[in-house]
Amino acid sequence: MLRALDSVIDPELDEPITDLGFVRSVTLTGSSVEVHLRLPTSFCAPNFAYLMASDAKDALTALPNVGVVTVELDDHHDSDIINSGLVADAGYKGTFLHEAENDLDELRATFQRKAHTAAMERSLTEFLRARPELAETALANVVLGDLPDDSAKAALLRRRVTIGLSTVDSASVLVDERGSPYPAVLAALALRRARSTRISIDGNAHFCRGLLATRYPGSEVDLMPKAEQSYFPLSSIIRTHKRKIA
Repeated sequence: MLRALDSVIDPELDEPITDLGFVRSVTLTGSSVEVHLRLPTSFCAPNFAYLMASDAKDALTALPNVGVVTVELDDHHDSDIINSGLVADAGYKGTFLHEAENDLDELRATFQRKAHTAAMERSLTEFLRARPELAETALANVVLGDLPDDSAKAALLRRRVTIGLSTVDSASVLVDERGSPYPAVLAALALRRARSTRISIDGNAHFCRGLLATRYPGSEVDLMPKAEQSYFPLSSIIRTHKRKIA
């Protein structure tokens, strides 16, 4: 059941909240579930914080045979507001009222596009490393069918699906957010821009891991390096009918 939380992604860092150590505790009581989340600082952006907490509640509520789901965000400057909004199922705009200019759909879409850009860069960089004779301009002709069937390609395909891009083998890999291929003359520049996006995402994730470990000593055991993300840290935590993890 707790694998559902592995599907909740930090929108800015593009990693599961379970791998990032953001899940502080999980308690099962009968069919009811209570989850406490924690973040690297008390001033993490409220919209990101609400998005992750709301997604966590939705992921657990969607499971069969689950009763009441309570998700609380701890130690955040807007914890009371966010937690009250989650209990009332008020939505982001209903939770923050006049402070919420828009709903979170566009924010989510923006970071989904960035996640695709980073995944595209990882796949193409690995493709070039395996073929040092190729020039970057040749990337304009690379299609999905040319990529090896590895974890990088699988991640790229997931992100293409998320933003509505084609996943057929003949689809170009080096594309913009609308799926339009870059011409050869712009391929090198497009790859460099994608690389800057990927480096920013990876750097922020590394920074947040350090902040979380500093804020919550001992939380290091909950952190999962990106290279090891095939492991689901919460999947086998609960072995009895009721158990709490800290």
